[in-house]
Parts: sequence; C-alpha cells; structure tokens
Amino acid sequence: MKPPFVWDGYSDQPYPLKDKAYKKRMRKKYLKDYLPLLASNFIFYPLSLLAMPFIKPAGFHEDIYGMGVDLEKGDVQFALIDELGIGHVLVRVPLWEMDRIDDYVTFIRRWREAGKTVLVNLLQDREHIENRALLERDIQTLFAKLSPYVTEFQVGNAINRTKWGFFSMEEYLRWFEQIASIRDASFPSLKLIGSSVIDFEYHYTVRTLFHRYKLRYDTFSALLYVDRRGAPQNKQMGIFDTRRKIDLLYAMVRLSPKTENRIYITEVNWPLSNTAPYAPTSERECVSEAEYAAFMKDYFDIAQKSGKIARIYWHQLIAPGYGLVDNRDGKIRKTEAFFAFQKMVQQRDNLQKH
Repeated sequence: MKPPFVWDGYSDQPYPLKDKAYKKRMRKKYLKDYLPLLASNFIFYPLSLLAMPFIKPAGFHEDIYGMGVDLEKGDVQFALIDELGIGHVLVRVPLWEMDRIDDYVTFIRRWREAGKTVLVNLLQDREHIENRALLERDIQTLFAKLSPYVTEFQVGNAINRTKWGFFSMEEYLRWFEQIASIRDASFPSLKLIGSSVIDFEYHYTVRTLFHRYKLRYDTFSALLYVDRRGAPQNKQMGIFDTRRKIDLLYAMVRLSPKTENRIYITEVNWPLSNTAPYAPTSERECVSEAEYAAFMKDYFDIAQKSGKIARIYWHQLIAPGYGLVDNRDGKIRKTEAFFAFQKMVQQRDNLQKH
C-alpha cells in the first residue's frame, strides 16, 4: 500500500485519507459516476423496499459460522479455531503483498489440511485498480497458486470507503469485470464473491447489483456492521434494525439478475472499550466485553432465523480492539465472546446430533 494510502496495523485497515487535495481531485475525476448511481437507486431502491415484505427466504440449512484469521496472528490460531469448532475461515490476501504470496499459500494450505474451507478476501490497493496489466499478472498468479486449496474469492473489500482505494462503484465494477474475465478464461471452477459494501449504505449496494457490466456474483457479500447503533435490535432511520436490514438486502439480491441468491456477511464485530489504539472507532462507539458477547449472539440469532444469510465470517479471531482473543503483550487471553461463540457452535452440533 503506497501513499497517500497508509495501513493501520492496530485496527487492521487503512487510515482515513489525510491528503485532502488528492481526495478532492479524485472525487472530482469520478464525479460523472454518480449519475448511474443515482439512476439505479431511483428505480431499484424503492422497488426493493416494496418487494421486501413479499420475498420469502431461501431457508439456508448450512453451517453459518465462519471466522476471520490472519497470517500475522500466528500458529496459535489453528488450535483456537479447533477449540471453537469452526469449519470455515476467511483469509485476507492484500494485493500489495504479492512478494509474500508463498507465505499466504502455505498458511492457506495448512487450513485446508486441517479440514477447513477457506474464503480468500482479495484486498485492493490503488496500484492494482489503476494498472490493469499489473492486476492481470497478479490475479493470474494468485489464482494459479491458490486454486488447489481455495474455491471462493471475495473480490475487494469495503469498496465504498475511499481509504480502501475505490472512488466510485463504476471503478469497482470495471475492476471486478476484469478479474471475472481472467477467471472465465483460465479458472472457470473458481467462485467470485462481491460486492463487499460496508455498513448500511445500500445505495452503493444497489449500483453493484443493477448494471450492464459482464459480471455475476457467485455469492453476494456484505460487511453488514450495526455496531454504531449499539444492540442489533436497535433501529436506524426509524425502522431498520438488523433483521430489516437483512430483509432489504435479500430483496435487492433476489431482484438482481447479476447474482446468485446467496449472501455471506464477511465482516462484522463490535469495537471494545479501553482498547485504543486497537479499536477501529472512537471510544463512544465501544462496548464492554459482556455487551460484545451478548450482541454477537443476538446478531447470529437474528441472521440465522431470517433464513436469508448463508454464512457469517466474524471479524476476527485475534484482535485486541474487536476480536474474540486479545494478544497484547504476547499473551493469549480469550474474551467472554470467545466462550459465547464456542457455546453457539456446540449448541448447533448438539441439535444436529438429535
């Protein structure tokens, strides 16, 4: 990741862009891309709202529990995931770390050897957005090296945040289209997942679902955070609690011809109090470890009962500011949420046995 984009190693995300002149120049450059964004929302947002009460859930009967793991967080993750009883992991692979691709291959291969399915999240940077030849070369390499162990790739992350590199949805759609063309030509068995919009900003989601680009999502993904509202039952805009946010997202997906009717939530958590600078938000949005555990259980319960979410990848296993395990000072401390997660999985296993 190159300036003006800077990675925050504490919260595992880019810092907000501080170069205001650059940000203003780029927004101006892509100003015309707001026209298709507005046009698609004028039609399909109200249509989705109207359809929302009438679209019945698919009723997914698969394992909903997934977890984000990280190459930098060490081998202890393998034992912790087994202790939790999780069968699905998500591994971020930053495109700006192609010099470490063999380390990522080894890490991912070990998860497969441990019997886990792996979803690879391809993290974008500005160089791979602007340089189509570079993207072509590195995606070919990634797919070739990882396809023996991985069948699903999430293409991009938090695409509606400029700090992650994209300045419009059109830019993302063109980027996905190029990666899809590489998949179609050389790796047809791989599944590509998108569009990875973060938060309840479905006006961006609409544009990524209703368009004329030559792409189709094999599964649709969202980073459906609700942490700024507190408990999952709390409402935004008067009516949208977590359940209704899921209902609206599902309606959009069902109406779109550009995706399979299958949704992964690939990132969600709550920030933890008194963990700065590791917490990804200000202290005002942070919660106690007990609240975190309770909110997490409620979130899974709401999503599972909706019948509209195929899988949730919790973000993430080890992270002092928002994860299930605190690793500060080189010590592994399991939070209350770790044991709450373990209990959820055990209850699932007990139900399956009976």
